[in-house]
Amino acid sequence: MSRHSLLLSLLAVAMAACGGGTTTRQDSTPASAAGTGGVTLQAPAARKDSTLRVLVYHDMEGLAGQDDYRTFNYSHPEFYAKGRGYLIADINAVVDGLFAGGATAVDIIDAHGSGNPSPDVDAARLDPRAKQLTRDSAFRQYVDVVAPDVYDAVVAVGMHAKTGSGGFASHTYTLGMDLWMNGRSITETELVAYSWGRAGVPVIFVSGDDKLQGDLATMPWISYVVTKQATSASTVALRNVDSVHAEMREKAAAAVRALPQAKVTHLDEPVRAALRVAAPASVAMLRGVPGVTISSNGSEVAFEARDFVAAYDGLVALMGVARLAYPSVLNEVIRAHPDSTNIQRLQRERLMMRWLDVESGRWSPPTNAPSAKRLHYGAQ
Repeated sequence: MSRHSLLLSLLAVAMAACGGGTTTRQDSTPASAAGTGGVTLQAPAARKDSTLRVLVYHDMEGLAGQDDYRTFNYSHPEFYAKGRGYLIADINAVVDGLFAGGATAVDIIDAHGSGNPSPDVDAARLDPRAKQLTRDSAFRQYVDVVAPDVYDAVVAVGMHAKTGSGGFASHTYTLGMDLWMNGRSITETELVAYSWGRAGVPVIFVSGDDKLQGDLATMPWISYVVTKQATSASTVALRNVDSVHAEMREKAAAAVRALPQAKVTHLDEPVRAALRVAAPASVAMLRGVPGVTISSNGSEVAFEARDFVAAYDGLVALMGVARLAYPSVLNEVIRAHPDSTNIQRLQRERLMMRWLDVESGRWSPPTNAPSAKRLHYGAQ
């Protein structure tokens, strides 16, 4: 698929989420500032029986003992193995606390996406009382598992701060993207809270760095454990790991006991959603496209969606558009290469021949071979 076709396809998804076209506006007002409405907090419904089921989301940037970005990246196997060790230690400490507090069932879902086709959680080392949530096909971990009367509470372990917070590896969904809903710049933890709010389920416990704790000031009922102090996006001051795990057990148990005092987070509808991007990402290519509200500097794009899921899907589609600018970094690498002139010539020739071959019926995009059956764990 061509860059232009991909742009149009992704844009179609985003506009469908809007429930129709919106007027194009290009001015000096940030698109995200145009949001109206907000969030409604409600008490969770009374439990119907003695069961207390908890879903644990895990990410991999907010772990205790972790101070190297390579530990959450599958492409660095030696360091990633250490990261898996940090992850299972944090999860097991939290799981132990949840059961001590009265949980009767605990499931684990991957919200990281390291690139590992297998789960980031080492199943052989997982507390046997907990189980990994799986499905036979790929699914949206923030959306597709949400249903009423399945879980009573949600927990998030190893989370990170949002884009612009200055936390360790701080981002939202992917690097350089700042997601807004109803006038608020949000974290991935809030994505979890808004989505589960649709089913009346509250987020009760979170662990991550100190910057994420500040981001979640909007959710003061959460039991929060600071795993480390972020000194930059790539450096931290670590806490004693044993002390962190002891605090995780204590606060996870307390969070379960305090479940009636937690709050369910409902995102008011319709949802005013916006995406603010940082270089090398860009949404400037959307300028002039009907149905898109874009800021004058081309760094923000906004739309209105009927509900959370439509807003989420629209933002994901727009992030795909924004990432089309990423090859600018590749171009920098090529220009700095000693053989850059020849490489650029070969690229131009390949592009020309590809177009001529398509026009002549000599080439068509390869079809994706059916993938082998496997289990899916969430954001792999």
